[in-house]
Amino acid sequence: MVHIQLESLEKYAKENHVPIMLKDGINYLTDYIKKNNIQNILEIGSAIGYSAIKMALVNENIKVTTIEKNKTMYEIALKNINNFNLSSQICILNEDALDVDIVDKYDLIFIDAAKSQYIKFFNKFKDNLTANGVIITDNLNFHGLVKDDSNCSRNTRQLVRKIRNYITFLKENTEFKTEFIELGDGISVSKKSEL
Repeated sequence: MVHIQLESLEKYAKENHVPIMLKDGINYLTDYIKKNNIQNILEIGSAIGYSAIKMALVNENIKVTTIEKNKTMYEIALKNINNFNLSSQICILNEDALDVDIVDKYDLIFIDAAKSQYIKFFNKFKDNLTANGVIITDNLNFHGLVKDDSNCSRNTRQLVRKIRNYITFLKENTEFKTEFIELGDGISVSKKSEL
């Protein structure tokens, strides 16, 4: 049943041009959660709730707080979360993540929202990590455009430049050590550096 529900979410995303994580990307993320016994997750950018649902389905002890700025997306995500009976595991906030004050600590922070704001999201929420927590970011290849943006519009090129800036920011960040994973649309895994 769950498998069929997930397929219908994937179909909806495709038909309505809603960006969700690519298959091997989401598989990497859920495997990471399983292997590292992740319990508390903060997600920046819910869209239709697909990745929050996939993460919560890893096991019933997982709690996900997910933030979605877009009211329509928020309502669709809320409906989907309820359809999966996951409202006790997933808390969704209809807010701009940059305006939200969160005091809780998380084992994993997943950034998958406005790419132009990645550095701001990272800096804002890094202190919400547990001691061994990790920040995972999606879309660092941006459909291959980060490597080659020669055929892009000016707006897309500006966005690509911001993603490149974020990659540089991660590489030069001494507080965190980042591994780049060539799966899905490009993923980064940032852990606090050992002192």
